[in-house]
Amino acid sequence: MMDSPVIWLLVSAITIIPMLKLLPFFGINKWWALACILPVGTIALLWWMGIKLQELEKL
Repeated sequence: MMDSPVIWLLVSAITIIPMLKLLPFFGINKWWALACILPVGTIALLWWMGIKLQELEKL
């Protein structure tokens, strides 16, 4: 059976890879995707992307 660190790394990779593609679209440096290693980092990046999306919709 897989250990929990292995599962953690898999989930992190599954979130980091799409973030590497999405963040530059929102004008955010792609290296911020490494914050997805922690669940709080993923939530913070999603919030930041939401703020940027609102700014883009105003234009």
